[in-house]
Amino acid sequence: MTQQVERKPGTPGRFSRWLQRTMGARAARKIRDGKGQMMGMDVLVLNTIGRRSGEPRATALAWFPDGDAWLVVASGGGSQHPDWHANLTAHPDQVTVEFAGQPAVPVSAERLGKAERAEAWKQIAEAQPRIAKYQEKSEREYPVIRLTRR
Repeated sequence: MTQQVERKPGTPGRFSRWLQRTMGARAARKIRDGKGQMMGMDVLVLNTIGRRSGEPRATALAWFPDGDAWLVVASGGGSQHPDWHANLTAHPDQVTVEFAGQPAVPVSAERLGKAERAEAWKQIAEAQPRIAKYQEKSEREYPVIRLTRR
């Protein structure tokens, strides 16, 4: 007999999480094979360490230029911070990024404060209006993370 598990409304179910992992792994493979854009956005692979498992995790993300750094948005489908955000926060010294067909680059991650986020958000929303639309539908403010080469 299968036991039903109660979950908070708006959180992903088992199938949704499986689909996210499967599609994320596929996207990461494509980036590593040299594809630097998906759905009209520049993409990278963010490598973190699982906060509970200690296992390596790879996540394909859209990125936005910020001088010599890169910005990523922790949207997580709107309802909650994504797993990669928790992993990055738990192990900030073990983060790397990979760009299309390039070796991993060690980075430091910094969550932008209110004023910096507002300025960065203008650039992000202008570059990708669909992200701004997602933000408008969410009750929480998406964190914006600056990744800087170590």
